Amino acid sequence: MQYSSEVLEMCRVAQGTNHGPAPIPQEGTWTQAKDVGDINGLTHGVGWCAPQQGACKLTLNIKNGLIEEALIETIGCTGMTHSAAMASEIMPGKTILEALNTDLVCDAINVAMRELFLQIVYGRSQSAFSEGGLPIGAGLEDLGKGLRSVSGTMYGTSKKGPRYLEMAEGYITEIGLDKDDEIIGYKFVSLGKMMNGIRKGVDANQALKDASGTYGRFLDAVKTIDPRQE
Repeated sequence: MQYSSEVLEMCRVAQGTNHGPAPIPQEGTWTQAKDVGDINGLTHGVGWCAPQQGACKLTLNIKNGLIEEALIETIGCTGMTHSAAMASEIMPGKTILEALNTDLVCDAINVAMRELFLQIVYGRSQSAFSEGGLPIGAGLEDLGKGLRSVSGTMYGTSKKGPRYLEMAEGYITEIGLDKDDEIIGYKFVSLGKMMNGIRKGVDANQALKDASGTYGRFLDAVKTIDPRQE
């Protein structure tokens, strides 16, 4: 340790009482976090790339400072999906400090990691008041049984109006219109449910039928259209 001559010439003054860091809520307890290994919790956050052309939702489950579970969801440029694939290999097993300073390939994923780091070290995790925290695997629960990200994709023009393409329920196959050509409902396919059926040996046409449903007053529609073709 090197000191400047000005510091060396100073007299010693006692610092007085030092109570340490303020405790933060973690998994149902209050913790004075002094080392990276003191950090625990599950949390979510969103990051974006510099030109704001894409975004990442990152979910981390951290135990004793280590990322034990990571869920990476992206929207935007197609290259982000490959970056997410690499991040899923890179992140688990690293400390949150290592992950913060690791090249996670996509800037949106890097920014999401930064935002989550700030949340977790300040005790703003989703599991802050859950006694014992959440088990490894909890990060998948938001995806549901079909293990697909919940996404919404809508499109519209002033000349031709709106088109619903994908909702929380699934991939939209038809939208129902009333006599005024206003949307009153839609028909959808839950792709995760359909693929689960096909994997179990169900005929593809039957699996498609089983995974289909309607929302709103679709059955009362005067006309239905394919939002991708009509």
